[in-house]
Amino acid sequence: MAEKTGIAGSASPGRITGVGGVFLQSRDPRALGAWYRDVLGLQLESWGGALLRHDAPQHPPVLAWNVFDQASDYFEPSKCEVMINYAVDDLDALLAKVIAHGSTVIKRDDSDPHGKFAWILDPDGNKIELWEPTR
Repeated sequence: MAEKTGIAGSASPGRITGVGGVFLQSRDPRALGAWYRDVLGLQLESWGGALLRHDAPQHPPVLAWNVFDQASDYFEPSKCEVMINYAVDDLDALLAKVIAHGSTVIKRDDSDPHGKFAWILDPDGNKIELWEPTR
């Protein structure tokens, strides 16, 4: 019998089924959490983190995972080795908040067939990719 493969890999036991969390370190976790709440609209829970539902309205049905060559400049100007792509419901509205809070939009691309993209830095210098999927 042929082995099934799909979005999450092989159908046999002992495999990744999705992303269970995103964790960041910061010199000032409360301030960084407040920035994600106030600027990017994350609804923080009493314990300081957020719960991002995979079945939220307008959320894409899949999560992309990829490994970039170490020589890639895709993450610049961040010096981090990880970049998170957040799916958003309205890129224009979110970028207006980003700019209003004094953050800079590094780049924007509305030409991709998969949707609109923009890149920003959080206050700790982590590069963030924002994606409004094509509907």
